[in-house]
Amino acid sequence: MNKLIYGLLILLAIFHQDFWWWDDSDTLVLGFMPIGLFYHAMISVSAGLLWWLAVKYCWPKGLDDADEVQDPAQGGTA
Repeated sequence: MNKLIYGLLILLAIFHQDFWWWDDSDTLVLGFMPIGLFYHAMISVSAGLLWWLAVKYCWPKGLDDADEVQDPAQGGTA
């Protein structure tokens, strides 16, 4: 799964370079949004989804499980 996430990250970085929409200022998506702005909005949504996938499937197991630190004032060890 790590290789898939890395591959998608590289693909997203390549698609982020949207030189094909630079000269198109006439095309509107949904009747009001310029195509370049819509494209970058979808890149942002894709980046968020990719980050969610990376955290869900590639985050190391047990990393967030910290040993409980007891307060020495209550008789525990630090």
